[in-house]
Amino acid sequence: MRRIFEILKATIISTIVAFLFVSIICYIVMKTCKEKFDMATSLIKRITIQNEEVELVNPVLKNGVLINYPTYGSKYATLKIDSVDVNLPIYYGASYTILKSGIAHDNTSYFPGEGGSVILAGHNFKTFLANLPKAQIGDEIVIETTYGNFTYKIYDTKIIQESEVSEVPIQKDKEILMIYTCYPIHNIGYASQRYVVYANLIEE
Repeated sequence: MRRIFEILKATIISTIVAFLFVSIICYIVMKTCKEKFDMATSLIKRITIQNEEVELVNPVLKNGVLINYPTYGSKYATLKIDSVDVNLPIYYGASYTILKSGIAHDNTSYFPGEGGSVILAGHNFKTFLANLPKAQIGDEIVIETTYGNFTYKIYDTKIIQESEVSEVPIQKDKEILMIYTCYPIHNIGYASQRYVVYANLIEE
């Protein structure tokens, strides 16, 4: 009888230990898979946001404030400078992916029609802003958005150092469009200068 009791006791202990061991293994596997799944999902979402060209949904400019802002990485407008053959999509935000696709809108600046600084940037490649330095004072720049078209007139151009952020200020007093690209235009490799075009809003 005692022998049976010992065998039964040993069996129960072995079963409990095996159950705990299997539970720990299952927990580790589930946690690892969940982390990998979350990582994959996050990557897919990020890629989708960066590559998706999503227009604003029912955009409204109300009292100088844009309602229904675009999601980061989405296209919301087109930049046109007829005098230098520029016709490029504008994306909200500034990232490597966006700059490969078109013009980047500095997400710390204002949107066209909001009455403040609108800051755009683009590569100095041939199919992007290589012709920007050819733009003349008095040339018009048009930004066509899903909530209206905005026309600006160039009043100044400058070559600045990359570190001179005060030359592209963000302010709310007046709607000024600032577009910049790396300079010199045909520079190979890192460029420490920027070519900036400044324009005032003349029509919306």
